[in-house]
Order: sequence, then structure tokens, then C-alpha cells
Amino acid sequence: MSNSDLPLDTSDLRLDALSRWDNEGGTKLDVSQEMQADSPEMTNAELVLLRVRVISLENLLIAVLAEGSDQQRETAREIAEIISPRADATQHSLTIRAAQHMTDIVDRADHIRARQTPRP
Repeated sequence: MSNSDLPLDTSDLRLDALSRWDNEGGTKLDVSQEMQADSPEMTNAELVLLRVRVISLENLLIAVLAEGSDQQRETAREIAEIISPRADATQHSLTIRAAQHMTDIVDRADHIRARQTPRP
């Protein structure tokens, strides 16, 4: 059995996936110009709807993490640390803010978890 046939540890899989996120798009190819040419500008109504959906998803994630295991919340914190740019890359403010926001979401889940009454 070669090394490529061995199953990867979940942390290896997570690091492999996150290693592709060198920029805010996370894509392997630079398709941003193609996407801009093919898609029209978003209207104000579409942007508002997108914000509502993001807020909804954040709150759902907080609820899931609040009910989740300690390991799940710790993994979320680890991923927030991992997404920082490589040492040879420029620190990008959006990446830094995203990592901080991820940690904030886990903190909010911890707060909700602490307020819940124990179930019988």
C-alpha cells in the first residue's frame, strides 16, 4: 500500500482544503475577470437579500455550534487561526477580519450554550 492509498487524517484534509484559500475567493484558478464579464452588477434589493441570508446563516450556525460538541467549537477556532495568509503573503484585511468574525461566531455560540438550561 503506497502513501497515496492511505486515508488522510481529517486534520490533513482540513489543512489541504484551507491551503487553497490564499485569497478571499479560495479558487485555484483566476476566474474573477470571467465572472465579472458574465454577471451583471447586483441591485440594491439583491444586496439586501444577500445580507439577510448571511445573517440568517450566521444565526443558524451559532445555534448549531451552541448545541454541538466542544470538539466542533474548538475545530472552528482552529480553522479561524489557519486561514491567516501564508508567511510570505501579504496580510489581507478581509482574511484577518474573516478569522476574527469566525472566532466571534464561536464566542456567541458559547454564550448561548452557557445560557441554556440543562436538559433532563
